[in-house]
Amino acid sequence: MQQEQMWNSDVAQRYDTPGTGMFAPDTLGPTVERLAQLAGEGAALEFAVGTGRVAVPLAERGVPVTGIELSRPMVDQLRTKADEATIPVVIGDMAATVAPGTYSLVYLVFNTISNLLTQPEQVECFRNAARHLTVGGRFVIELWVPELRSLPPGRTATVWQTDRDYIGLDTYDVLNQHVVSHHFHFDDTEQAQLYRSPHRYIWPAELDLMAQLAGFELESRHGDWSGGEFTAESRSHVSVYRIPLTSLS
Repeated sequence: MQQEQMWNSDVAQRYDTPGTGMFAPDTLGPTVERLAQLAGEGAALEFAVGTGRVAVPLAERGVPVTGIELSRPMVDQLRTKADEATIPVVIGDMAATVAPGTYSLVYLVFNTISNLLTQPEQVECFRNAARHLTVGGRFVIELWVPELRSLPPGRTATVWQTDRDYIGLDTYDVLNQHVVSHHFHFDDTEQAQLYRSPHRYIWPAELDLMAQLAGFELESRHGDWSGGEFTAESRSHVSVYRIPLTSLS
């Protein structure tokens, strides 16, 4: 399934969960706070801006935000919260689409770089970030760590969340470095709703090499948006890349 088909009107309509999940204050608050610090006095560009989960509160903090987004239905949902003047959006692929202007910060949150399903596309995403940045600008990526250690021999799936009305599991193709996330939503009936999304997973070391190919260096890596330590047990990371000032002189 193409990404344009996956992020359709039905998904856009149910994507927002105000106050819970990705939209919970203890999740969203530290994200916006850290990005506002990194943007400083400059403007920010969000790759895959979606419905504005991060862009809207970041703009409310006074940071000028522009977005690039492949899905028109997701942008339609964003427009219920912010108009074009407040958060301009360019429709297109984050690996190749160019937004007008320059930025002190480009960011990609909630594992979205893995929506690009080939290594060359992911490398081009870094290069696209670099072409938008001012001298000393930063590219920030939030990404999960593949849970391959949870796979015993002969198994191809891991269950990563179980709730009263939800089960999340991933099926791995380790030969091609692909994973499909399966999201099962159910109620008290015998029926369940399934949503699936394909990804190409990236190890932190591979991500760092992609950054080097685009002229970045790793500035910091933490286990969360609040600055927690990144360890061998961390399930995700927030990595900040910066183009060295000496390389732009």
